[in-house]
Amino acid sequence: MSKIGGLLRRAFGAAREHVGTDHFGNKYYFIPQQKSWTGRHIRAKRMVEPANPAEHEYMEGNIPMEWEAWIRGRRKKPPSVEELMGNESQREQIKLKAKEVEEKDLALQAKEYEEGLVAAPARTVAKGHASATAFGKKELSEEPTSTANKFQPGSWMPTSKK
Repeated sequence: MSKIGGLLRRAFGAAREHVGTDHFGNKYYFIPQQKSWTGRHIRAKRMVEPANPAEHEYMEGNIPMEWEAWIRGRRKKPPSVEELMGNESQREQIKLKAKEVEEKDLALQAKEYEEGLVAAPARTVAKGHASATAFGKKELSEEPTSTANKFQPGSWMPTSKK
């Protein structure tokens, strides 16, 4: 029977085995190692059939990290539903704890500002962008200016040749 199955696989393409589906609707398949019709060995492959097949609609995070690790061969067995749910709840708990810590930190900062332990951040308004060559400088004038030890040459534009 295996010879007939192998012959059919070689004739009609790879037989892929459905391994699982994630909560986004992506389907994961395993294609076992096989021989081609010429007798060459084709290595085993792992693949995903996305729920959103349009490439421009793909967003980072559309594949759970457990499934991505399985596809890239970093883990031997595909993740179970229990493992996926447990990891997702753990990630949610971490997000909640991070939010609590951030709120405590903001409250502590506000208290320190009120008590005068920490200077409030200075709010400055800068015109232009820091990478501009004239950032922080006064606008250039056509006339040169001089004050004590500083000399600012005037701007000069070449005249057009007529």
